[in-house]
Amino acid sequence: MFRFVSSLALAAVFSITAFAQINHFVPPKTHWPVKNGTYEIHNFHFRSGETLPDLKLHYLTLGTPHRDAAGHTDNAVLLLHGTGGNAWNLLNPVFSDVLFGPGQPLDITKYFIILTDDIGHGESSKPSDGLRMKFPHYDYGDMVALQHDTLLGGLHVDHLRLILGTSMGCMQAFMWGETYPHFSDALAPFACMPIEIAGRNRMWRYMAMQMIRKDPAWDNGNYTSEPVEGLRGAADLLIIAGSAPQQMQKHYPTRVQAEAYVNRTIDAIIAHTDADDFLYYFNASRNYNPEPKLSSITAHVLWINSADDFINPPELDIAETLAKRMPHAKFVLIPASLNSYGHGTHTHAAVWEKYLIELLRETQK
Repeated sequence: MFRFVSSLALAAVFSITAFAQINHFVPPKTHWPVKNGTYEIHNFHFRSGETLPDLKLHYLTLGTPHRDAAGHTDNAVLLLHGTGGNAWNLLNPVFSDVLFGPGQPLDITKYFIILTDDIGHGESSKPSDGLRMKFPHYDYGDMVALQHDTLLGGLHVDHLRLILGTSMGCMQAFMWGETYPHFSDALAPFACMPIEIAGRNRMWRYMAMQMIRKDPAWDNGNYTSEPVEGLRGAADLLIIAGSAPQQMQKHYPTRVQAEAYVNRTIDAIIAHTDADDFLYYFNASRNYNPEPKLSSITAHVLWINSADDFINPPELDIAETLAKRMPHAKFVLIPASLNSYGHGTHTHAAVWEKYLIELLRETQK
């Protein structure tokens, strides 16, 4: 599912597949000269009070780190994927081919790009490795702490030029700004809100998790084969939440095409999703709420949402007000059109590239 496909297909399905965890991960082919790395952490203490004796965090890098006269890294960029994604997602051509090339905003001859697999995702430690529902119940705070530990201990990066996060990574970017306020020059959170996940957003997530929990085949996480009906119900909700109305109408204008799309997308999600992993990464947002401390974010912030995003609808009238609480924040709402992709607009860099260029120029030292 995560293999690189054409931009036309991505326009319709990327925002949905970003929620699906590949069970037996096979790295996609890419022309980018990526380097793989794994950082091992021992006896990590989770915010739930649980511990894990041995934990691994996988990451990819592009480019070479540079240090200033004081010995601090000054060209590192951390890219954070969405729920159920992995480090490879943002190597997708609609993102990487717009940003990483010569003269482009995140030119890898100038920047050191870091892409992580969050805990519970990709090739990092996760429930499906064997512990199942006995795996520590991580949350976004744990994810950010582990990213921080990996940067310092695994990559020896003590400062970031930019943190750019999509969806779940967007929410983590706000948490980075509060937890480690001087670690990054700039934050670029794309496709999220810095508030408690409640209302319809929590409802559809809760319904997706309950679909799995209520499937008798799930067996409290002790299944020997995936709870297919529960996953099917969850996949139905993923299609709705990740869809872009205008893109869907354009690419699937007949009943036959629309139904065929649903069938193949659901089949793909079921084939590549582990139910326990799904429950963990969906529920990791349960206590997320950076709103009370937004004014403590001193880094420059470029916050972008899109008007056709089901998950973060603009009619809530929240973003413009909250952006004012941060001393150096700019909020941009991408209008709904055939040039936007719903929640998945966060990955289509051509839509928002000009704003990123402005942010990098404004924060250049």
